[in-house]
Amino acid sequence: MRPLVDALLTHDPRQRERLSQALLAMGLLATGVLAMHYFVAIGQAQSAAVWWWSVFTLAGMAVFFALIRSGLSRRWREPSLTVPQMLFALSSGAVAYALLGGGRGAVFPMVMTILMFGLFVATPAQMRWVSVYAVVLFGGVMSWCAWAQPERYPPATELGHFLLVATMMPAVSILAGRLSLIRQRSRQHRAELALALGRLREQSTRDELTGLINRRHMDQLIAQEHQRCARSGQTFCLAVLDIDHLRGINDTHGHSAGDAVLRALSQEAARHVRVSDVLSRQAGDEFVLMMSDTRAALARGGLERLHERMSALRIVHGQEALAVTISGGLAQHHAGETAGQTLDRAHAARAEAKAQGGNCIVVAA
Repeated sequence: MRPLVDALLTHDPRQRERLSQALLAMGLLATGVLAMHYFVAIGQAQSAAVWWWSVFTLAGMAVFFALIRSGLSRRWREPSLTVPQMLFALSSGAVAYALLGGGRGAVFPMVMTILMFGLFVATPAQMRWVSVYAVVLFGGVMSWCAWAQPERYPPATELGHFLLVATMMPAVSILAGRLSLIRQRSRQHRAELALALGRLREQSTRDELTGLINRRHMDQLIAQEHQRCARSGQTFCLAVLDIDHLRGINDTHGHSAGDAVLRALSQEAARHVRVSDVLSRQAGDEFVLMMSDTRAALARGGLERLHERMSALRIVHGQEALAVTISGGLAQHHAGETAGQTLDRAHAARAEAKAQGGNCIVVAA
């Protein structure tokens, strides 16, 4: 049963929704066809005319289903073809009204059902045009019936039916407008919620000042890299970097200058590390760089180039151009040690660089 349903409705969720709606509409009209034949059985309608009407109605809905199922309907603005299906069904209902005579009142529930399809899909403007079309169409059919067969369609009765249709259709348009407003507000709320969740995820993984990955997220990425290397036999390197004499810049030029230095260095470093590398701000002026699939000899060359770029950088703050240097320690992960131990060796190498006067890179043994 499931393969048959998939073949009929496809695997595309949007297409399944459109096709399911078309099948539902077809099923409702099929129920209307059965009702029409009931009125034939009790002598309220002519058999030949009803048979032609039945074939026309079901064939028309089958054409709509085929257009959606084949994907041809995607060429139009509304791939579900809801409004064209409504116009077709209303036209079919108007013909049924002219055929049923004394049973014509049964058409009104079908018309209301048709309009309900559009309430949740069509725009208010579309529903207004559909309502105008329905009023004009049924008004014309009722007028013709009252003129051509007054004994079967008394003019006074047809006027009452027309007033019912002319009242019902604008009410449906107003309701469609209110539902459209509710849908619009719901979409806006969902968009705002998605934006808020995105910001929350960003704040949970990013450092607010520099935009780099924060310490918590970096710890997770290092743990994942450690597990990957344990499985593959590859290795990685960790570098701990900090800015020389940032406290002096804060004391001399203010903390806003220190923040400007942190942002500028972070942006410059992020532009010049490999795509596969990950740079994070740990705390204060300390940064950690994780270099995947890299040994110390190759990592040192990249780190030295990054060190040169940082030393050549001039950060404009107010009327001054600030120059800074960085110190760093590099450690290659050794098989059998934990990621924390590798990071500790990088910290120790950075401390050695500081002890040497700073502005240099030291590789851990």
